[in-house]
Amino acid sequence: MPRGIYCPMEFWSKGENQNIQVDFLLPTGIYLNLSVPCNASLDTIKQVVWKHAQYEPLYHMLSDPEAYVFTCINQTAEQQELEDEQRRLCDIQPFLPVLRLVAREGDRVKKLINSQISLLIGKGLHEFDSVQDPEVNDFRTKMCQFCEERAAKRQQLSWAAWMEYNFPLQLEPMAKGLGTGLLHTPIKNIFVNVKFQSGGESFTFQISPNEFPITLMSYAVKKQATVFRHETMENPEDYTLQVNGKYEYLYGNYPLYQFQYIRSCLHRGLTPHLTMVHSSTIIAMRDEQVNSIANPPKMAVKPPPLPKKKPNYGSLWSLEQSFYIELVQGSKVNADERMKLVVQAGLFHGNEMLCKTVSSSEVNMCSEPVWKQRLDFDINICDLPRMARLCFALYAVIEKAKKARSTKKKSKKADCPIAWVNVMLFDYKDQLKTGECCLHMWSSFPDEKGELLNPMGTVQCNPNTESAAALVICFPNVASHPVYYPSFEQLLELGRNGEQPRSAPEDPEEKLQLKEILERRNHTELYEHEKDLVWKMRYDIRDQYPQALAKLLTITKWNKHEDVAQMISLLQTWPELPVLNALELLDFSFPDRYVGSFAINSLKKLTDHELFQYLLQLVQVLKYESYLDCELTKFLLDRALSNRKIGHFLFWHLRSEMHVPAVALRFGLILEAYCRGSTHHMKVLMKQGEALSKMKALNEFVKLSSPKATKPQAKEMMHVCMKQETYLEALSHLQSPLNPSIILTEVCVDQCTFMDSKMKPLWIVFNNEETGGGGVGIIFKNGGDLRQDMLTLQMIQLMDVLWKQEGLDLRMTPYGCLSTGDKTGLIEVVMHSDTIANIQLNKSNMAATAAFNKDALLNWLKSKNPGDALEQAIEEFTLSCAGYCVATYVLGIGDRHSDNIMIRETGQLFHIDFGHFLGNFKTKFGINRERVPFILTYDFVHVIQQGKTNNSEKFERFRGYCEKAYMILRRHGPLFLHLFALMKAAGLPELTCSKDIQYLKDSLALGKTDEEALKHFRLKFNEALRESWKTKVNWLAHNVSKDNRQ
Repeated sequence: MPRGIYCPMEFWSKGENQNIQVDFLLPTGIYLNLSVPCNASLDTIKQVVWKHAQYEPLYHMLSDPEAYVFTCINQTAEQQELEDEQRRLCDIQPFLPVLRLVAREGDRVKKLINSQISLLIGKGLHEFDSVQDPEVNDFRTKMCQFCEERAAKRQQLSWAAWMEYNFPLQLEPMAKGLGTGLLHTPIKNIFVNVKFQSGGESFTFQISPNEFPITLMSYAVKKQATVFRHETMENPEDYTLQVNGKYEYLYGNYPLYQFQYIRSCLHRGLTPHLTMVHSSTIIAMRDEQVNSIANPPKMAVKPPPLPKKKPNYGSLWSLEQSFYIELVQGSKVNADERMKLVVQAGLFHGNEMLCKTVSSSEVNMCSEPVWKQRLDFDINICDLPRMARLCFALYAVIEKAKKARSTKKKSKKADCPIAWVNVMLFDYKDQLKTGECCLHMWSSFPDEKGELLNPMGTVQCNPNTESAAALVICFPNVASHPVYYPSFEQLLELGRNGEQPRSAPEDPEEKLQLKEILERRNHTELYEHEKDLVWKMRYDIRDQYPQALAKLLTITKWNKHEDVAQMISLLQTWPELPVLNALELLDFSFPDRYVGSFAINSLKKLTDHELFQYLLQLVQVLKYESYLDCELTKFLLDRALSNRKIGHFLFWHLRSEMHVPAVALRFGLILEAYCRGSTHHMKVLMKQGEALSKMKALNEFVKLSSPKATKPQAKEMMHVCMKQETYLEALSHLQSPLNPSIILTEVCVDQCTFMDSKMKPLWIVFNNEETGGGGVGIIFKNGGDLRQDMLTLQMIQLMDVLWKQEGLDLRMTPYGCLSTGDKTGLIEVVMHSDTIANIQLNKSNMAATAAFNKDALLNWLKSKNPGDALEQAIEEFTLSCAGYCVATYVLGIGDRHSDNIMIRETGQLFHIDFGHFLGNFKTKFGINRERVPFILTYDFVHVIQQGKTNNSEKFERFRGYCEKAYMILRRHGPLFLHLFALMKAAGLPELTCSKDIQYLKDSLALGKTDEEALKHFRLKFNEALRESWKTKVNWLAHNVSKDNRQ
């Protein structure tokens, strides 16, 4: 390749096994042109360069190779120092084949870690420096110190405590109380195979499933001493049990049957295989982690300054003039020249408008419009709440002169939104902002509600300053000195002074009225007199109905500083809330920071398992935060650094949205902090990142080659690509991003393929001989948003936990699904399963009649479960069918057909592909919103009744499971509502407003009593039974069209 020619990314992915001519510029000014292999590491290349350099002039002036580092121009046209010399040229992908050697400066370890963090989080740390924002700098210093302290603490852990951090237990939820359900403790003894890591044969023991792991370990130690005639017996407490071939351990005082691994072996009729690992091995692993940190590098930052006492200038509360700003001008505005430009401005606290919105005058359209106009707000400066945000919308209107009189009513329709931006009134140090500032805006997309302002949007300005429209505004200098929001102490003092003495006798009428208001099932807006009553009786609410805190906060007048002070003061004596109510307070409607701290404090009692269950929502809620440093961020980092499984998923939930400009800064900074607190985990995550980028390259390759070739040819080309050393290396010995306890040892290239759908998802199979349980399959999807699938599967998993806690195990299959980047992600393959469509087609080769062959499913189950096993398979089918019928009905999952319902060979039925939920259905005419009926299919009923037409006993059991499952979910209705409400922050197209969540209230019949709800459910169930043949006809149509497509 000739010198200096541009090398696009495609060149590097194709040319991994080729040589390339590279220009090397030495620090001495000497220039070398050498041919080097694309897949050579920088370390190797440096040795080659040194070998040639010794024959060149000025060689004696060069120091040791270690003293220099390569730099190149990367694909984003920036100069990059290549600190990590284990990387290969084809991975670095320079923009031009030119490498320059420069003298290395500063701390090498620190630079290496910084470059690894940049690579891992997908954003150069230098970008954080270049923002030159004191809030960013202070946050980085504080979080870096916080996370490094956590890392140092972790180094002090005992080996057993370190296990809890590194290998958290995977336990099944236990039934609360005795329960009358189906989760019986197994009575029979079980067989468990145990071997010692140090070698020797394995032993099989018979043990009660109620015993703890320590009992099994003492059996193993005794047996080993007997067999090998050891004189002294080892202490079983010096050991721990590992699941063969997985990063999963069994320890602690839990009965064996409560461990997920043991439970799944029992269900599948397999013998559990465990390894006795000595504590010295665990200690070595811990020490290796500690040493990889190599004394955590201290960021070269000054220690945080001592908090300055806020200068006690005049208080904000003494400023009784009304608030105003000056709208100066706009820039880079793009709209039709016949339009006029207007700016609308509003002050908000959460969703609540603090005063009427204000609009500017209309000016002629041009790219640099000038207003120089004062906008006055109907609120006094003293009444501005701490979290007040100023929201702007820039829009164009058609000139009034051109409108006929008759269209006057429709004149609103003539608004054409252009852009919006939000800004806080106080800075992160509580100071009221003053002076001029330029706000780069976000493009508007008209929504159905016709709202121009977007208070829920970010308070971050658009980082794309090159092309974004901007507004220049000027905050007033309201005093001759800086004005700060009053301190916590001042708030409490004012709050206490304003407390009403409770001398008046209690009015029983009012108490009844309050009870009725707080217990209302429907969440309609309260009338003014009701709001007054709730505020008047706020102390009674604290003492008798503390869980109604959200209602009280909603009616608090946040635009009256006396009321705010009283509310904050009252909050100090409020009892800690249950987790359910604390989750509700994380919503955008409650922006106050003291409320936020109170909510997080109430969430600290969450177990790691529960926190993991809600992690998806908690990460989304970060988008509502107005400042970088907040309690939620510290809480999540703290828990992620105490439990590596939470750390793993926190990392991927944040990393998967780093392409979103509105959150890239906040998420990037949290990721940086996490990496500094666990540099050892960073290496593991980097390996996953490399595997994902190889999968992406492979998927692009398949998309390009499949239209030009037959499927077998395209598959063969895919295999050739995967057999390259770089691919084999990247796709082996990594932890699965879907579940970090699973080790993907080696990729089985010959079993890999791609799927026929438009985006050509990859189907990749890994093998791990140690597990002995066959392969592990992963689907890599590039081009589809997996976030809605993730949310649906999270809800199904939560339902499974709630059912199991009530003693009901409905044999659900909430398979893994993880979004890892912009429209990319992974889905777990449920091995040994098939779609209903395939089973029906294989049993009757004509597509047209396939859906009408009622015996196909039963025959397939018989073939997979011969003899006595069939009864158990039908029971598994019945339970799981009940679970999914209820789950899909409650969540309003539409577009169900025989291609997205699957069955495992064990009999468990499960659903896949959740492209539409909350009643959004695909129709011929686009997406239609309707109630999802309860779906029962004649074939399913046929299997449940064991193939007998009148087996009503089995069918009634099935009906009983459905009813019980539904009623359990109803009891937890508010939890589902809160979790969905928090997910509004994610911006999923089918979950944007409260109307979407109304669907859940209806499907769970939350306005009805239990009796009414059960009656309503039975009605739906019977309807589904009557309609079951219709589902068959729909599926028949689906089968026919699918068959034609193939």
